[in-house]
Amino acid sequence: MLPQDDFILLSYLNAKLRDFYPNLSALCEDLDLSREELETRLSSLGFRYDETCNQFV
Repeated sequence: MLPQDDFILLSYLNAKLRDFYPNLSALCEDLDLSREELETRLSSLGFRYDETCNQFV
C-alpha cells in the first residue's frame, strides 16, 4: 500500500528508485502501479520524474 500523504509518497518512491529500481517503469511494473497516476499526482505538487537521476525532482 502506498503512503497517502503526498510528501511521504515522494520520499518513499525516491528511496525505492534509488535503492532498488533502475527506472520508474520497472518500479511501476514490479509494484503494479500506474506510472501515469503517480506522475500526475506528484506533478500537482511541482515534481517531475527525471530519468537522468532516476528521481522525482
